Amino acid sequence: MSRAETTQDAFKKLIQTLHEVSSASGPFPVSLISYVFFPISTILRRNPSSAIPDQILEKILVILGILCDTWWWDMDTQTWEQIFMLCSAILGGIEAKDRGKNRDDETQYAAVQCLWTLVHPRDPSEDSAGPFNSALRFSTKYAAFQSHAQTPTFIPIMGQTVNSLLASAESRHTPLQKVSLQMLQIVVKDYLPDGFVPSVLPGIISCMSKIALGTGLSKGWANGDTVAAALTVMKEAIIRAIGDDICAMEGAVRRVTDLEGLAESESNSPKPTTTSTSPYSTARTPVWLHGTSSQLHIALNSLSPLLSHPTPSALLALVSFSHTILLATTLTVPQSQPLLLSFLLSLSSSDYDTVAEQSRSFLLELLSPSSTSCHTFLPVLLQISKDNLAALPRLLPSHSDSKVEHAAKVVQAVCMLANGLQAIASGVSILLGPNGGIERWGWSLLSTLELDSPTSPISMASTAQLMLENDSEGQQWVSFPLVTLHHLTSQSAQAAVEGMFQSLGKAAGDDCLFAVDWFLGISERSRGSRAVSALWCACRLLEGVAGVSLNSPVTPHVAARRNKLEKFARGLVRSISEFWDEDTVDPVESTTRETTHDADSMLVEHVKGLTTVRTPGGLEQSLSFRTAHTNASEIQPILHTVFRLQALAISSAILQSRFTPLLLNTVYPILHSLVAKATYLSTTALATLQYIAHATSYASPANLLLSNFDYALDAVSRRLSRRWLDADAATVLLILVRLVGQEVVQKAGDVVEECFDRLDEFHGYEVLVDGLVAVLAEVVAVVGQETHKPTEPNPSLFTSPTDPQRFDSFFPWFSGRNNSHATDDEETDFGPVPQKAWGSGAGDEEGETAAGQAADPVAEPPPTPTQLLTKQIISRSLFFLTHGSATIRARILILLSSSVPVLPDSALLQSIHHAWPFILNRLSDPESFVVASAATLIESLAIHVGDFMYRRIWDDIWPRFRTMLNKLDAADATSALARRGPAVVGTESAYTNSHRLYKAILKTMTAAVDGVQPHDPASWEVILAFRRMLHNQAHIELQVCARELYAALGNKNEDAVWLALTATEGKIDKWPFPYEPKWDIEENVGLILGRFCGSTTTGNGES
Repeated sequence: MSRAETTQDAFKKLIQTLHEVSSASGPFPVSLISYVFFPISTILRRNPSSAIPDQILEKILVILGILCDTWWWDMDTQTWEQIFMLCSAILGGIEAKDRGKNRDDETQYAAVQCLWTLVHPRDPSEDSAGPFNSALRFSTKYAAFQSHAQTPTFIPIMGQTVNSLLASAESRHTPLQKVSLQMLQIVVKDYLPDGFVPSVLPGIISCMSKIALGTGLSKGWANGDTVAAALTVMKEAIIRAIGDDICAMEGAVRRVTDLEGLAESESNSPKPTTTSTSPYSTARTPVWLHGTSSQLHIALNSLSPLLSHPTPSALLALVSFSHTILLATTLTVPQSQPLLLSFLLSLSSSDYDTVAEQSRSFLLELLSPSSTSCHTFLPVLLQISKDNLAALPRLLPSHSDSKVEHAAKVVQAVCMLANGLQAIASGVSILLGPNGGIERWGWSLLSTLELDSPTSPISMASTAQLMLENDSEGQQWVSFPLVTLHHLTSQSAQAAVEGMFQSLGKAAGDDCLFAVDWFLGISERSRGSRAVSALWCACRLLEGVAGVSLNSPVTPHVAARRNKLEKFARGLVRSISEFWDEDTVDPVESTTRETTHDADSMLVEHVKGLTTVRTPGGLEQSLSFRTAHTNASEIQPILHTVFRLQALAISSAILQSRFTPLLLNTVYPILHSLVAKATYLSTTALATLQYIAHATSYASPANLLLSNFDYALDAVSRRLSRRWLDADAATVLLILVRLVGQEVVQKAGDVVEECFDRLDEFHGYEVLVDGLVAVLAEVVAVVGQETHKPTEPNPSLFTSPTDPQRFDSFFPWFSGRNNSHATDDEETDFGPVPQKAWGSGAGDEEGETAAGQAADPVAEPPPTPTQLLTKQIISRSLFFLTHGSATIRARILILLSSSVPVLPDSALLQSIHHAWPFILNRLSDPESFVVASAATLIESLAIHVGDFMYRRIWDDIWPRFRTMLNKLDAADATSALARRGPAVVGTESAYTNSHRLYKAILKTMTAAVDGVQPHDPASWEVILAFRRMLHNQAHIELQVCARELYAALGNKNEDAVWLALTATEGKIDKWPFPYEPKWDIEENVGLILGRFCGSTTTGNGES
């Protein structure tokens, strides 16, 4: 082992021993310190510094630090100076002239740690001499070292030490950096003389700024504790170099505390006073102050990125730094007050609660009436609000989300202080009031605050309508869709701008209604982008004034009446309702769009990232033009309507239960938007309806509509007149009926009368007739949920007896066919007959009266009001069976089908009998879906009134179906969509017209066989006609429907079914007529016969 290694091991053991003795016995006695210090000092004197290795020198410095921690109380000034100089020289690398390189980080750390032991303040309880006079000893000792450090001979050493500490503070070695910053803080605060601090201020500010900002670090941000330490050093240097106290004392500024001082400050300029003659001192003069404060402001401005630091410790340090500098440099650095206040304002809305609370408490302290500087900071704060508000038009087009978010949060933070400071509330009220100059900053803001087109698609059906129908009770809360600002991409920046307007409205209160009215006036002039932006601003301000938010459901509560706000809300609702159907266009904006989006011009866009658009050659330019034109001409009116709906929702939150009378004007606009094809608009309408229902204390939107059904029906009626015709009014009425549900039965009479009045008036308008017929169908569907007729047919009429039953009745009759029939005549029940001679006595009259009053068991009960209503709908709808529109013809047929289960036979059969020729004509309609609808009606009639349909099915319907089957067979033979193969039936797709007709005919005939008394000749024709549908190459749906038909036929006449199907397979010898070898029906025949026969057919045709 070498000598150096032996010495290093000895030092390690000594350090360990010192720690053990200190923890066991407490502070070292002076004798022990001297005993240990002597050999250490001998090593340092006998060996040149360059000859001592870093590891050994590190151990020596650690030992000196352990000793000085206790020795400090009894150390003389000379020893303190020598150890200080040694550590400073080692730290700066100047302990020897031949030293060619700096010591390693560990050695430098030991040197700085030893320096920290020499200079840091002590707790008087640490004095080994006991608690008696320990505080006095500490203050005396600490003052002695401070005075010695400020002597002219020691100032150069302090300067060199500060320079070395600044260099080591930039080290990547974290422990060294941390202890260097701690050392700098205590040296600048307590040991540097007042005249010397201005000399080192530029270097300290420059170095600490780089450390705080993490300049040169690969990870981007400096550690939070490091930032806090750097800001603390900077704060101490600024206070000591350019603080109000020291500058006022030396005459650089004049502090005014009374009127006499104010008069003197106006007449005489401050005179600098000389406080030190040291060659190292810098005089604080007004000229020096002007230059230094300007440079300091630049340095402070460079700290702005720290607002985005991810650690709360760094943000808390920035809050403390800003607060302290504002208080300490009110007179000397006035140009930095807006910057430092903006730091506090921005951090008051931080995501960290501790940071936000600390910043807000400091702001309230600075601006409280008890503060001596509140008169200085209050105008600055209001000017910050104006400047940031005026800067938004310049920042928005720059696409700088961070700057926009910062400006918006600053304004928002100022407004949040209005709750505790009336002066700020008054200032914001002036800004948004008649004298606030909204005409200047409002127009510039609207010119850049452009709203983007919503990303939601435009669909043929209203998505919100489907959502509301599935959740009419309003159990699932629907949020208002988010709005996207054109020039902003981050959601946080957009939320900040929105919160800024809400905070302005909340701070200004009712005085903000002037600004809201101004924005609403701009929005009423057009439907362009500027009007949309103005309406959005008005909604956000009104949210703040009312203290509500559309992002959360409103909770009805008892609050103080605000008559001015309620009056404004009522006027706003009426204004929106009056201008709802107007569609004016700003000619200035229209001209601008026409000239800007010319087809031959180039579209210039600000795009972030990569967007790949693949289009056929030559279409790129037209695609850009189409997109721009769509955004300008179509999306902006949609957004305008969206924000008008939001204004209605906010007004309902203001008025709450007092909003109910205004539903007369607002129900229709909301429902009209609910059925819009634009998903963005319909979702907003749904959210508005649900929000208003909550605000007016209704349990659900359906309850609201039911309670105000007359209002909605009146609104629809007014929009279905010749003076005011709205094509969507019928759709609005449809959704209204669908939402109210079964409760609409009470109001259905008015709805039906309204529909038929409009049908008579506008029967030539296909769109209106289609919509009104849909409303009638919905009424019938809702009524049908209340009552249904029994659908079981009468078994005594249609069920054929089985073979054993036939023979059991035949044999008794055959054996007694020649006997007398007197017994049968006596036993025959002819019903009620007179038991005595006819007469006219009183008893007979009483009997007749009693018989007349008795209920007739055969007669049907009188129709209910619901059935009378449905009968009225059917009888008045029959005229539209011959309408020129195929869609309307199909709708009427479906309407008739839905009424069959509802109406009693006495009311239904009369209407069907009257319309029967028209129904038969629909089976020859050129449109296949009309024919299918007619077949559906016949199917429903066969199920519910089979006895009535007996002759009509076999004499009228089946011949037409037979003709249709032949035509379909011929058409499939030449169709390109037909299935390929021998004797194949139908088409490949289940969506062709022929397939749908086949399916409708099969289902109709199945219902007819089940519900109508069979007719043997026609039934045999049916059995033979549909055999091809059992071919295993037919479509699977047709095979299933055919099996159901033959099963129904087999239930009535299984012999005929068995005979026809077995002969078709060729299993009956000597009967070639039904045989069809081209059809493979064996599998389906087995399934059919197995449903009503005990066993399937055998190979020779026997069962």
